[in-house]
Amino acid sequence: MILAAGRGERMRPLTDSVPKPLIPVAGTSMLDRAMERLRAHGVDNVVVNVHHLGEQIAAHLDGRARIVREDRLLETGGSVKNALPLLGKGPYFILNGDGLWRDGPTPMLSRMEALWDPARMDALLLLHPLDAAIGREAKDRGDYFLDADNRARHRATADRAPFLFASVSVCDARLLHDSPDGPFSLLKLWSRAEAAGRLFGLVHDGQWFHVGTPQALAEAERALR
Repeated sequence: MILAAGRGERMRPLTDSVPKPLIPVAGTSMLDRAMERLRAHGVDNVVVNVHHLGEQIAAHLDGRARIVREDRLLETGGSVKNALPLLGKGPYFILNGDGLWRDGPTPMLSRMEALWDPARMDALLLLHPLDAAIGREAKDRGDYFLDADNRARHRATADRAPFLFASVSVCDARLLHDSPDGPFSLLKLWSRAEAAGRLFGLVHDGQWFHVGTPQALAEAERALR
């Protein structure tokens, strides 16, 4: 699933007329880059949720994905739960529509699939070293610590953590069991998985871009060109 419903407020004024996932970076939109990676990995069922300027995304995809239109923003967790009839039991990748990365020696999606183990995991998060993220902002303090066995722990009250969540995760429908109705964040479910010792992380070994503002977009374009 590609999450593409958000308004992209910090990317204004660009997102006043173009949904953030369709903003081109070095000639190719973030959404198209994600679609290409999924197709190259062999994923043939792609679900995309839309809200803000959603018809632009639906028209752009032109049948390449199944579209879920949201009358209101459901946040990340609510959007995945709402799409479960199309996603099935899983497992599945969940990608932020504005996620942007370069693979290392092995494609990242292949590395995540190889590590995924439903017997031990409720969710597997892609993480990236905070200090190496292209476009990171001074206020970014990181999101997670990673134990030797790849279990992930949220920063919580710590001043800083070494890894950012890097916009991609793997889960199956079990993660959504007993989840709220309406809008809620996937972070709520990841916290529950962490408490049960079932939240894991994989460190990305390529480049990862935090494209949160027009300035960060310009930095990503310089790197990708």
